[in-house]
Amino acid sequence: MIAKPLRENQMEKRELEVGDVVQLTPDVENKMFAGCFLTVTEPKPWGCQGYVQALGEDGKPGGQAYLRPTWERMEFVGTAAFIVSNF
Repeated sequence: MIAKPLRENQMEKRELEVGDVVQLTPDVENKMFAGCFLTVTEPKPWGCQGYVQALGEDGKPGGQAYLRPTWERMEFVGTAAFIVSNF
């Protein structure tokens, strides 16, 4: 898979808030999450902690996969309409 950035600049340190949405870069440490959208649950000085919502099965919801990306591994997208937790 070849990923092309839509913007030339990488995300710089900014004030993130709970509920912000960032997109993980293709070179994120765990390649399963390359390009995924992450909802911020805890802004940190080095980046954030947040989750990628997992798909469910048989009509049942999935859980959340929590990650801790640094500034270099994400790009700000916007704000989420919903914050989910285990159902």
